[in-house]
Amino acid sequence: MSRPKIGLALGSGGARGFAHLGVLKVLQENNIPIDMIAGSSMGALVGSFYAAGQKVEDLYKLATTFKRKYYLDFTVPKMGFIQGKRIKEYIRVFTFNKHIEDFDIPTAIIATDLYAGDKKVFTTGEASSAIRASIAIPGIFVPERIDNRLYIDGGVIDRVPVSIAKDMGADLVIAVDCAHFEADPNINSIYDVIIQSIDIMQDELISYMGVTADIKIQPDVATYSSRAFTHIQNIVEAGEKAAESAINDIKKQMVDWKGS
Repeated sequence: MSRPKIGLALGSGGARGFAHLGVLKVLQENNIPIDMIAGSSMGALVGSFYAAGQKVEDLYKLATTFKRKYYLDFTVPKMGFIQGKRIKEYIRVFTFNKHIEDFDIPTAIIATDLYAGDKKVFTTGEASSAIRASIAIPGIFVPERIDNRLYIDGGVIDRVPVSIAKDMGADLVIAVDCAHFEADPNINSIYDVIIQSIDIMQDELISYMGVTADIKIQPDVATYSSRAFTHIQNIVEAGEKAAESAINDIKKQMVDWKGS
């Protein structure tokens, strides 16, 4: 191959993760190839829909019509408030009921093994189960059980899975980080408490570890709620704007790699 293999690391971020769509659109418009995708939480969901073969324009329509009621199937709270069967069926439909290994683009879906506290990287198997595991916000969603293990949100252990994209063979990694903590006094429910706590934890973790990607894209979405699926159009446009500002750097690094 006369060009570098490009990996996309899509991070968590709740509703802010729809900014990933804007990034995908701009990369596609600028003919930036995507050879592999690693995703955590919302990054796993958006990235998998794209890797499974969904068109960006169709995903735009999906994002702007998405409502929380689509996945709210409440249960008696034992390990979570939301059962998760409804969102899993939703995922199954939009990944064409594929297994991960059958995606058009090689994909890794990151989840957290609740028993061991380890990172789990799914690259094969039923996509809907792995994605459902990766988005299982602890305390909100009932953990996903796969092969007698319980899995929760991938963002808990790896907010932006750059290292996984590198492990997949990427020469250049483009990281997209949408999960920024912003002080928010509108805490009115246990749902708000849990999400805000996770945002704080992940922001602190990233401040220590950093994101060691070749190109880092940070859409300006901090002012939008990660909890409420509102202002989606603005969030997607923020992804577009951030990606557009990174295009020249991406192209330069591709050329520099080619010449090395």
